[in-house]
Amino acid sequence: MRIVSYNIRKAVGLDWRRDPERIVAVLAEIDADVILLQEADKRIRRREGVLPRDILCDEMGYQLAEVAVRPDSHGWHGNVILVRQGFEIAEMRRIDLPSAEPRGAVSALLAVPRIEVIGVHLGLNARSRRKQLAVLRDHAAAAGHPVVIGGDFNEWRRGSDHIEELGEVIEPGLSFHSRVPVAPLDKFILCGGVRHVSSFVHQSELSARASDHLPVVIDVALAEPA
Repeated sequence: MRIVSYNIRKAVGLDWRRDPERIVAVLAEIDADVILLQEADKRIRRREGVLPRDILCDEMGYQLAEVAVRPDSHGWHGNVILVRQGFEIAEMRRIDLPSAEPRGAVSALLAVPRIEVIGVHLGLNARSRRKQLAVLRDHAAAAGHPVVIGGDFNEWRRGSDHIEELGEVIEPGLSFHSRVPVAPLDKFILCGGVRHVSSFVHQSELSARASDHLPVVIDVALAEPA
């Protein structure tokens, strides 16, 4: 299973143009089974989603995990999950994260294979991040099935937030800033019986200017049963 995590900065590129089709083109280059997006909704007024849902769902064959609480939003607090059609989503939910900022995580549990994917965008404050990670750690520990957490963790200094307490941390590489990548802010955490096969930062002519983050990609497989 291929999973991509991408902070799309509300589809505003380095040229300061909002270009949703450019983001869609980057996602098409990756061709993932599961897409985890951050900053996919606007932050003010109606908090509309910024992506062309008809292209993603009707033309590219994805289904949107319905976690929004506002009619014009794609997700919750900007976090969105898209799953390739053909995978059944058994359960979708929102996970409250403690923060003074509007932060949260979104989750989709697939029926077959039975694996949960969680998209996150953690806060800028280190103390808040540690509290948010504690909530995610408790959620993963109680899951009873494999869990993959992906997103923008906003951890500039590796190991400072003790992310490794959640599970196996996979840093595909330097993903921020897309013009001159200097920090691995975007990463994955594997919990339970899921195995890291490969991972990379997706660098292309489009991704270099579509957002201030580069997409990170991981290929995973379920561990063999004992």
